[in-house]
Amino acid sequence: MQHILKKSRDVLDYAGNYLEYVATLLKSVEREAIALFIDELEEARKRQNTVFFIGNGGSAVTATHMANDFGIGSHVKEDAYPYRALALTDNTAKITAISNDYGYNDAFVRQLKIHYRPGDKLVAISASGNSPNIIVACEWVKRKGGAVIGFTGFSGGKLKSLSDIAIHVRTPEGEYGPVEDVHMAVNHLVYMWLRHKEAGGDAL
Repeated sequence: MQHILKKSRDVLDYAGNYLEYVATLLKSVEREAIALFIDELEEARKRQNTVFFIGNGGSAVTATHMANDFGIGSHVKEDAYPYRALALTDNTAKITAISNDYGYNDAFVRQLKIHYRPGDKLVAISASGNSPNIIVACEWVKRKGGAVIGFTGFSGGKLKSLSDIAIHVRTPEGEYGPVEDVHMAVNHLVYMWLRHKEAGGDAL
């Protein structure tokens, strides 16, 4: 981001440069990975498996947003199977109790040990790809034979290598904002497709 700030003459110039940069990052995301992610979601719905979402900080909000969009927003037909989407970031009592009693690294994996069933999916969101509580949860799911979909940035970190499907936004280390922007754009891309499909291909 420093190169954008340094070359911007004023706020209007900066706004244009930032938007152009995010547009470039969006174009770099592998479309095949997005299609595979949608396939995993549709398989989970067909089998009535749960898709869990995890993240920290801004990525925690992205996890909540994704679970809301896929689980509630995409469900447009009452007689259709819903997407069972659950963000493990949403229960403050559970997160603080686990963190206090066992340590923050267990904040997600201890929830998964209760709720996870064979065939469930884990969507892990981490710009660095190295958040310990994310990695612990992913490793546990992998040991159970489950699928991990990683949303990453920077160099991808350990999460990228653990992911069965990696939606990766390659940036210099520390560029959280642009990475999170792209993650949310992918969320909305997927969400609109799921709504479209459930509505029978009708435009919404």
